[in-house]
Amino acid sequence: MTVPTQDAPYGFDPQGRPYSDKSKVIAGVLQILLGGFGIGRFYVGSIGVGIAQLLTFGGLGVWALIDGILFLTSNDRTDKQGRVLRT
Repeated sequence: MTVPTQDAPYGFDPQGRPYSDKSKVIAGVLQILLGGFGIGRFYVGSIGVGIAQLLTFGGLGVWALIDGILFLTSNDRTDKQGRVLRT
């Protein structure tokens, strides 16, 4: 059940992990459209990976595209605090 608490204002996923305030759809779309600049990774708080994508232009676009698709399809992507991204 996804009843919000003070520690998890967006509730919990079926495995009992708290949801993030970040959306996996927004992260995925940002990563597909602006992944060459690491924007999707900066959005979820992965600063180191975002800088690596910025310096390599998202692995010449391939890394950014795959990363964006994984953000959209995976249910296990987390933010900087380890909370599961919301849909």
